Amino acid sequence: MKRSKYQRVKNLTQTRYDFPLLLTLLALMVYSMITVFSTTYLQYEEASLLPTLMHGAWFLVGLVLVYLMMQLDRKTLFRLAPLAYFFGLFLLILVLIFYDRGLAQASGARSWFSIGGLTFQPSELMKLFYIIMMGRLVDDYTRDCNRIGYDEMAVRDQVGLDWRFLLKLFAWSLPPMLLVVLQNDFGTMLVFMMILVGIIFVSGISWHIILPTFLVITLLFLILLFLVVYDRDLLLNLGFQDYQFSRIDSWLAPFENTASESYQLSQSIKAVGSGKMFGKGLGNFEVYVPVRESDMIFSSIAENFGFIGSSLLILLYFILIYCMISAAFKTNDSFYVAMVAGIVTLFAFHIIENIGMTIGLLPLTGIPLPFISQGGSALITNMMCVGLVASIRYNERQTEKDHQQNLVIRLARKLTKEANLERFRFIRTEEV
Repeated sequence: MKRSKYQRVKNLTQTRYDFPLLLTLLALMVYSMITVFSTTYLQYEEASLLPTLMHGAWFLVGLVLVYLMMQLDRKTLFRLAPLAYFFGLFLLILVLIFYDRGLAQASGARSWFSIGGLTFQPSELMKLFYIIMMGRLVDDYTRDCNRIGYDEMAVRDQVGLDWRFLLKLFAWSLPPMLLVVLQNDFGTMLVFMMILVGIIFVSGISWHIILPTFLVITLLFLILLFLVVYDRDLLLNLGFQDYQFSRIDSWLAPFENTASESYQLSQSIKAVGSGKMFGKGLGNFEVYVPVRESDMIFSSIAENFGFIGSSLLILLYFILIYCMISAAFKTNDSFYVAMVAGIVTLFAFHIIENIGMTIGLLPLTGIPLPFISQGGSALITNMMCVGLVASIRYNERQTEKDHQQNLVIRLARKLTKEANLERFRFIRTEEV
């Protein structure tokens, strides 16, 4: 009997599935379904179950995509990176032409396609494609450093090589950021910037470059904040818009102009505070908060479940990020490490910014809470990101022969072969 129990434990530890990561994802799914049901159905007397059912449907689609992403091995992801990146850019260009006019008028951003009754935001999907491409660039740089003996080089030569690589990262980052800015989606542009920062920190670039660059960026931020307060005319001439200033004003003084600009934030702070320690219970809302089912959904959690329920959600996020970092530490692969760093930065920034803006610590942006906020595009992307991290363990003991027998891998590799990426000289096609 003891031997059989030991064998079951051994088999569980040797499984290809990253159970801590996947179970945390399932816990977040349950938490999200309960919260969306409470916010969109229980809050109103005459409400429809359709939003909750649609949210559940997106989760089911996401689970299928998690499984498909898990199948993709390192070699296949490496080959798919440029194809996915350019496909994402194509979607970002396309949405500037065929964006949903109604959503653009309501939100001010030209970020959504509308197909029938469904909407799709390509910039969300581009986040994942961008992360995979950045992982490929970091892997290229790491192999170059190993080939030429980076550690034996003089500091001056190391800095020169690192600067060239940094400029390369910026060159590949500029197109998606510029296209997102053209969509008038400043929040998503910030997400791309933070992903880039997270990947730079694990890329191996010398601190002789990272530290001065970080100090310069910090100085620019302080100058920008100073201009927001004391000289907005200069920023207006540089392209900043009035609605962005109003968000800063509502952040700095959330209870001064509650009839207009600060209404949403002031109501959110009241809702969070009214939940106290244990909350008011599921479906019990006394404070109205606009757009509560998406960007401001943390106010629902705080009001329904209080400090305890909110802390439980943050704990689940902590476990999720810990599992991802643990997966990166277990693999000695710069490609995987860079991608996991990008995904962790993506989630961490979304979590901190969304919760921070809901409680008044950070300015309002249109950034959803991962896995919790209602919205199919962000949810699908988040699920695919989890699948990508889970693929590390899923494929670590697989051989090339096993991969060639996998239908998903065969189809993905056939797709990259037909794309004929070798014709683009600026894309390296070798992979080890």
